Amino acid sequence: MGEPRAELAIRVTPRSSREGIDGERDGRLLVRVNAPPVDGKANAAVARVLAKALGVPKGRVSVVRGERSRDKVVAVGGLDDHELRERLGPV
Repeated sequence: MGEPRAELAIRVTPRSSREGIDGERDGRLLVRVNAPPVDGKANAAVARVLAKALGVPKGRVSVVRGERSRDKVVAVGGLDDHELRERLGPV
């Protein structure tokens, strides 16, 4: 069996005045980033923000669906679903 991997549905707000996790709506985690949605900059910022919040290296966070959309699914390597939710805490 391979390394655990959890997936998480998110909604991104690019060009936000502040970065971070901003709760949950319609079953999606709300993530605000300063970066514009150009040339993958917002996706890189999403990986950085989530990695910091989850305490994992940013290389373990990747967009698996919705690369060009505000609604995305990201995968986090090294964590299972339970551990992912536990690290996020109440949102």
